[in-house]
Amino acid sequence: MITWHRRPLVGLDFETTGTDPERDRIVTGCVVIYGGGQPTEARTWIADPGVAIPAEATAVHGVTTEAARTAGRPAAAVVTEITAALVAAVGQGWPIVAMNAAYDLTMLDREARRHGVTPLFDLVTPHVIDPKVLDKRVDRFRRGGRTLADLCRHYVVALDGAHSADTDAIAACAVVWKIGLRHRWLTRLALEALHAEQVRWAYEQQSGLRDHFARTPGKEQLAATVRLEWPLIPAPRVGEPS
Repeated sequence: MITWHRRPLVGLDFETTGTDPERDRIVTGCVVIYGGGQPTEARTWIADPGVAIPAEATAVHGVTTEAARTAGRPAAAVVTEITAALVAAVGQGWPIVAMNAAYDLTMLDREARRHGVTPLFDLVTPHVIDPKVLDKRVDRFRRGGRTLADLCRHYVVALDGAHSADTDAIAACAVVWKIGLRHRWLTRLALEALHAEQVRWAYEQQSGLRDHFARTPGKEQLAATVRLEWPLIPAPRVGEPS
């Protein structure tokens, strides 16, 4: 049997106007088909988010408000096409790979709802692989950071031009592949089982972070900001604060 590790991985990454999926917008996005014995294929988008891009966001990804308005396509069209690309990949039985998946997938969900596009999780039930969740599970006590750049250094993956959606999506897939290579027991899990385990691991990891903040002087207020859901934070109900 060919394991998921030997089949294509579908990388997803966004660069955005900020870090809050409930309020911020997609600026650039990438869906990449990686591995499976085939050349890497990356499809990228730039959107006009319909709002000004803060200077601090431009400093990260390099896209200005003017550039997005000039070169970007309507956000609704971009969200529709990205969702369709992911639906097609899920239909092939391929997993979606995203670093800190709850952020990217929640961002896509909220943008879809904002623009009247049917959300991804209303169309399919994807299996998701998150290199951050996997790394924390297989190397729980390693010192140092857990950003994508940190993981690339640890697993010896090239990361040229970080904070470019295509570069980050490809790197996330490469890190997942390297983790699977080092920890073969992960590759023996069926995708459905691996996804289910990550739901549990992410919950445990985020609970631990919440507890850490709650008992750390000066960081107590951060505990309330830690979400336990993975890989998608449910949309607020009407009347609930976002």
